Amino acid sequence: MNVAIDTPAVDRFRGVVAQRLGLAFPDEKRALLAEVLGRRAAAWGDCGSYLAHLATAPAPAEIDALAQELTTPETYFFRNIEQYEALAGVVLPQRMRARSVGRQLRFLSLGCASGEEPYTIAMVVREVCDPSWRVSIVGADVNPVVLRKARRAHYSAWSLRAVPEAARRRWFRVDGPDLVLDPLIRESVQFTRCNAAEEDAALWQPDTYDAVYCRNVLMYFTPQTAQAVLDRICGALAPGGFLFVGHAESLRVLSHDLDLRHSHGTFYHQRRQTRPTPDQRVAAPDDDWMAAIGAASGRIRRIADRQPPQSEPERAPHASDEWNAAMELLAREQFGRAIEVVEAFPAHLRVQPDAMLLHAALLTHAGQHTLAAEVCEQVLGGDRLNAGAHYLLAVCCAGNGDPPAAVRHGRVAAYLDPAFAMPRLLLGLQAAQRGDHEAARRDLHRALVLFAHEDADRLLLFGGGFTRDTLSALCRAALAASGELP
Repeated sequence: MNVAIDTPAVDRFRGVVAQRLGLAFPDEKRALLAEVLGRRAAAWGDCGSYLAHLATAPAPAEIDALAQELTTPETYFFRNIEQYEALAGVVLPQRMRARSVGRQLRFLSLGCASGEEPYTIAMVVREVCDPSWRVSIVGADVNPVVLRKARRAHYSAWSLRAVPEAARRRWFRVDGPDLVLDPLIRESVQFTRCNAAEEDAALWQPDTYDAVYCRNVLMYFTPQTAQAVLDRICGALAPGGFLFVGHAESLRVLSHDLDLRHSHGTFYHQRRQTRPTPDQRVAAPDDDWMAAIGAASGRIRRIADRQPPQSEPERAPHASDEWNAAMELLAREQFGRAIEVVEAFPAHLRVQPDAMLLHAALLTHAGQHTLAAEVCEQVLGGDRLNAGAHYLLAVCCAGNGDPPAAVRHGRVAAYLDPAFAMPRLLLGLQAAQRGDHEAARRDLHRALVLFAHEDADRLLLFGGGFTRDTLSALCRAALAASGELP
């Protein structure tokens, strides 16, 4: 039976999916939504009745059917193996010391799909921990079909394409066309259906997990659902516990409870031993440095055009003459005078994270690297995931003769914001200086691409007076010096 589907119906369906499953679908996914809506609505006779059912009290079976239709899991054993190397080399040793009395470890794989991820965790744990340790691993997913496959634990050779040969021999046996997981690993994992858009008190018990893997999951959620899931994860992690997310999800990890870690060629996060008080949370996710720059950009344009300011909601420190004066001086590259203005901010404005970041940027541009580094550390004390502060700190470290620290902070900044051009330029120049021409070419090429699309206001704050064209030319010159012309 064909059901008429129009644009308003698709928009309503998208809203209900966001409400019931927490999934976000951009406009380019309208065709998929229309196709799924048409199939599911056919059983109800008309689209309106089906949407009304979803919006009021949908049957659990219908939500399961939608989850099956709208989630397309792609996973395999030992995917992003460097994260499992960090599990073996850093996470397990630390958590075993922390759990030495009870000798029990707990892990959660959220969005586990057909089970490869939690089973890989189980293999790594068994390789590192002796049998006296009690290990609990939970695999959770909203799609009941993939959970059934996970419990069966039969896989194709394609799912094992990244499995080291020793692990393949130890943990799998051949059964016709399939490879069957060893019962010891299979019994280490318990699977449960979890709708991330809903509360689940049993799954999110406080201070429970030693590590949570939530990779390539947050990126599919609405911002509200992603933040809610992250808040639950942080509450359920034990103090000192670890969180692994997908490589493309660094910008979604916004929490004051997490510190960024790097080892084994990968980034991950660790919950702080003590949670910051509300007074210590100086940089809320909705008030980060990018929001600060965005709020200031309109004022910069108005200053340049000599247009009177329009009325805006009250916002500190941006709703102040002092802030506007500092930004105008920055636009004119009068860094010394701008520093004087910022340092004369009223006390309640001066301690705001965006004001401190502006102060650090001005000090960096003026060559006062030691003072700038101190201000960056203050910013990072409230928000360890501030890409701008990490970049400025990288510049300061380079200026103070500490290239390894410069590279370390530059990598963090590039990881936290993959669209940020300045860290890539810094990393490319640093690589060229140490003679690593392959790394230099890689980062300089990336910087050149990013500069073409970089926001003008971010260039103003971090570019030190250099224009987009000048920075792009610097990339090309450095590429030529490394033996390659772009």
